Amino acid sequence: MYHHSGNIARRTAGSGTGVLEAAAPATDAILFQRCTWCGTAMYHRLLCPVCQCGDLRTERSEGVGTVRHATVVHRNTPVARNVSLIELTEGFVVRGRVMGPPAAIHSGDRVRMSTVKDPVRGEPVFQLLDEPYRAWH
Repeated sequence: MYHHSGNIARRTAGSGTGVLEAAAPATDAILFQRCTWCGTAMYHRLLCPVCQCGDLRTERSEGVGTVRHATVVHRNTPVARNVSLIELTEGFVVRGRVMGPPAAIHSGDRVRMSTVKDPVRGEPVFQLLDEPYRAWH
């Protein structure tokens, strides 16, 4: 007699070294992968983009980084919002939102993660660490 166990099917379908589990509990940190062969840090990948190795270990980020690119988006939203690429100190880049007026977010601003996920978009939310000097702007 065949007995289907949903628990085993779920485990084998997504079991891979370093693969982030979809049902991981929400914590105050971003989980990322690091290649065990070359040490490259990456976010939500199945293979290392440098050496194509599949042996990845999951690590926890401190959530501190620098804005590398910021864009103000006006579509599909009642108010303007920013979409930013944040390079975290561990060496990987993540797409997220920085709190504050969208026009006030610039490349080079230092940020810290505020919440792991935006409730609507599911992206990390960051806040500015220090107010940059912009007297001439």
